[in-house]
Amino acid sequence: MKQNLFINDFKIEAEQIMHQFVEKDGRKVNKLTIDFIVSHEDYHDVTTLLYKNNFDVKVPDSNLSFQAKISNYATSITNLYEENSKGTFHLELQEM
Repeated sequence: MKQNLFINDFKIEAEQIMHQFVEKDGRKVNKLTIDFIVSHEDYHDVTTLLYKNNFDVKVPDSNLSFQAKISNYATSITNLYEENSKGTFHLELQEM
């Protein structure tokens, strides 16, 4: 089921979101694993956002809100500059 989240107020419609707690420096922190589709039209905005790597993450449906950085990232395609192209982004965000 698709679910919306916001990264620095940028809305992302996720194909899949998995929330879990992981241990970091002796404390439990939030970790989100997100898969979402990025189109040619949104590619520049999404990659510019991800390069910041300091995020305010909000998942309204789950009442989650935390500061995060990327712990893992992958894409199904490396060239979204071609018109009408789409790719799946896999993003893992961990609370700071």
